[in-house]
Amino acid sequence: MPETRVEDLLREFAPRVLGALVRRYGHFDTAEDAVQEALIAAAEAWPRDGVPENPRGWLITVASRRLTDLLRREQARMRREDTVARWVLPEQWRAPAADRPPADEDDTLILLFLCCHPALSPASQIALTLRAVGGLTTAEVARAFLVPEATMTRRISRGKQRIRESGLRFAPPTDEERADRLAAVLHVLYLVFTEGYARTTGPGLLRADLTAEAIRLTRLVHRLLPEDPEVTGLLALMLLTDARAPARIGPHGELVPMAEQDRSRWRADQIAEGTELITRALPRGAVGAYQVQAAIAAVHDEAAGAQDTDWAQITALYEVLLGMSDNPVVALNHAVAVAMSRGPSDGLTRLAELAGDARLAGDPRLPAARAHLLEMVGERVAAREAYRTAAARSTNLAQQRYLYARAERLGDPPPAG
Repeated sequence: MPETRVEDLLREFAPRVLGALVRRYGHFDTAEDAVQEALIAAAEAWPRDGVPENPRGWLITVASRRLTDLLRREQARMRREDTVARWVLPEQWRAPAADRPPADEDDTLILLFLCCHPALSPASQIALTLRAVGGLTTAEVARAFLVPEATMTRRISRGKQRIRESGLRFAPPTDEERADRLAAVLHVLYLVFTEGYARTTGPGLLRADLTAEAIRLTRLVHRLLPEDPEVTGLLALMLLTDARAPARIGPHGELVPMAEQDRSRWRADQIAEGTELITRALPRGAVGAYQVQAAIAAVHDEAAGAQDTDWAQITALYEVLLGMSDNPVVALNHAVAVAMSRGPSDGLTRLAELAGDARLAGDPRLPAARAHLLEMVGERVAAREAYRTAAARSTNLAQQRYLYARAERLGDPPPAG
C-alpha cells in the first residue's frame, strides 16, 4: 500500500486509539507515548506487510503491550508499595471490545477537550492537540512552528505533566464546562489554521500541512457537533479562506494581494461548501465571531472581481465583530473596510486612532495598512516609509520581500526644492 495512504490511516486512527487507551487505563502521558510507538511500528510494518484487517485493533494491541512495559518500568523505578498498588496493568482488566464505533467519536472529542483544557498554556494546548489528536510526531510539530525538536519535546512533556498533576479526568466536560472548553478547542484549531495560512515566521507564506490538519480536525468536531453554529462557522471560515490559497502565491513564491489574485484559481468547491455551511449556521440563534468572520470571507469569495466586492456589507460585518470584543486586529480590518467603502481618508483617521494601542506595537499589519491607504491618497513618500516600517517589523521573509518591493515601486523621493 502507498506510504501516503498508510500515513492517512495512522493519522485517522491515532486519536481513536489514544482515546481508547486513556479511557480504559488512564495515564494520559504514558498512554500517549505508547500510542506514538505503536504508530511508528505500524508505519514500518504496514507498507511491507499490508494493512491488517482490523487496523484499530492492531494499534490498540501493540500500544497496550507497550503501555504495559512502560508502566512496569515506572513501577520498578518508583519502588514504593503504595505507588505500585495504584498502578493497574492492562492484563488485569477485562477490556471492552477493541472496536466500538460510537466510543471512537466520543473518545476523540473528549481527547480534544483534554488537550485544550484551560489549565494548560496555549502553546501546550496546540502542541498536544497536533500530536495526540492530529497524529503528528514531535518532530513534525516542531517543524510546523520552527522550533528545535528538543524545545517541542519539553513543551509537550510539560503539557502532559500538567494533565497528570492536575488530576484531569478523561471524561466529557460537565454542562457548565462545555461552553468554555469547546471555545478553547475552537480557538486552538483557529490558531493552527492561521499559522498555516499566514505563517508568522520562516521563508514561505503558507504551511499547507497545518491548514489541512486544522480543517481535518475541525471537520471532525463538526461531525460530532453538527448543530453547533460556531463549530460550523469556524469550518466555513477555514474553507472559504483556504479556497484562495492557490492564487495567493506567485510563480516565484511572492505574495499576491487579494485584489490582484487570479480568482479563477480559487477552489470553487470549497467556496460552495463554506458558503452553504455559513448560510445554514447564521439563522440558528446567537451569532458568534467565527460565523461573522465566515460571512466576511463569503462576501469576498462571492465577488467576481476585486472591484465587485461589497465593501459596505463587509464594513457592517466588521462593526458587528467590534461589538463582540475589543480586538485591535478587528479594528484594523474595520478601518481598511471603511477606507474601501467610504474613502481612504476615513480609513486613515481610524488607523491613526489605533497607533497608540500597545497591542499592535511591533505588528507589521498596522504600518502596512497605513502605507496602502497613503498610497491610495497619493502620499507616496509617507507610504514608502510606512511600507519600509512594516517590512522591518515582519518576521516572514516572503512578506518582507513584498513590502520592500511596494516601497521601491514608489521610487525615491524628489530632491528638496
